[in-house]
Amino acid sequence: MDNQGPRPVADDVDDQPAAVPAAPQVVPTPPAAAPATAAPVAAAPPAKDPAKGRLRRRLFAVLGIVLLIAAVAYGVHALFFAPAVEETDDAYVAGDVVAITSREGGTVVALYADNTEAVRQGQPLIDLDPATSDINLSSAAAELARAVRSTRANVSQVDEAQAGVAQAQAELSRAQNDLTRRKGAAADGAVSGEEVSHAADAVTTARASLRLALSRVAQARSTVQGVTVANNPAVLAAIARYRNAAIARGHMHITAPVDGVVAQRTVQLGQQVAAGTPLMAVVPLRKVWVDANFRETQLGDIRIGQKATITSDMYGGKTVYHGHVIGLGAGSGNAFALLPPQNASGNWIKIVQRLPVRVALDPRELDRKPLRIGLSVDVTVDTADVSGNLLARPAVGKFQSQESQGTSPAVEAEIRRIVAANSARHSG
Repeated sequence: MDNQGPRPVADDVDDQPAAVPAAPQVVPTPPAAAPATAAPVAAAPPAKDPAKGRLRRRLFAVLGIVLLIAAVAYGVHALFFAPAVEETDDAYVAGDVVAITSREGGTVVALYADNTEAVRQGQPLIDLDPATSDINLSSAAAELARAVRSTRANVSQVDEAQAGVAQAQAELSRAQNDLTRRKGAAADGAVSGEEVSHAADAVTTARASLRLALSRVAQARSTVQGVTVANNPAVLAAIARYRNAAIARGHMHITAPVDGVVAQRTVQLGQQVAAGTPLMAVVPLRKVWVDANFRETQLGDIRIGQKATITSDMYGGKTVYHGHVIGLGAGSGNAFALLPPQNASGNWIKIVQRLPVRVALDPRELDRKPLRIGLSVDVTVDTADVSGNLLARPAVGKFQSQESQGTSPAVEAEIRRIVAANSARHSG
């Protein structure tokens, strides 16, 4: 057995079938123009520029450094250089609400002002029917005239009583002379003892008449002694009644006590009102203030006189009011509540309280941009200067006043006229 190895490839060529020649490749000719509906061939993405990437990283690094420096600067400024201020948005405009009430009962016959209308001090607001008051005033004038004439009559009674004294003295003198003559005649036996007795009785009667006349003089003088007609007690009482009637008549015409805007008008034309009935209110908008309710943790550096800035929701942040602290409340709001909390009973949770701080406003700024009571505002108090007082100055005098609607000069002139007209001796 022959042990032959593999034969060379060349030796087997003849034994293999002949290879089929490969078909020639046909390369298609590109069309002259691509059809309009053919999808565009995607362009190859441009290669990234390494220089631009490095520039972007550098910009972000610079921005981060700038932000870090700004944060550090803000922290240092806030810690060492920031202004000392206290702010709150729990603040509201407050002011006086001057009540207009009726001092006398009556029927409303005229209204001169309505809600939202501005009035000046002394301007008419309401008229009540003056018919009854006019009658009472006329009656008081008549009583005053009667009192003056009665006082004049009392003065005349003094003169009359003095004339009676003179007459009684004359009668006594005559009776005494008669008695003396009759006693002398009786000694000579010319008259009887009975006539002497009658003459003595006449002297006794004359003396009694003189004592009666002197008593009448004293009684007449007791009503007019030491006074004139004008300041006689009876005349003064009549003058007081006349003034009272004049005051009641003046209350029929109600005027504005202060400058302001009318609010809360409840009275209607023809309404019968009693004394003390609230009719309307007048709010002086030039004298409003701000009650800022600061937390108790903000009150440590607030002092009287510190400057404050105020912005309102009504006008926005562009309108800034300037004021100053004029006082701190005497207690927190819940301390004066109708039902104050009882912290000593039951479970207790500490709640930060607020204290009202009153801030006065500049009237000139209020003239330009008036505020209304109850509007909400934001208050910022500059607490850098803590040299002021914690308590406001003590109250001295009156901070508000209203003229009494008493007698006017015209009423006093009328009283003098009545007294003078009824004091004349020859008045008709």
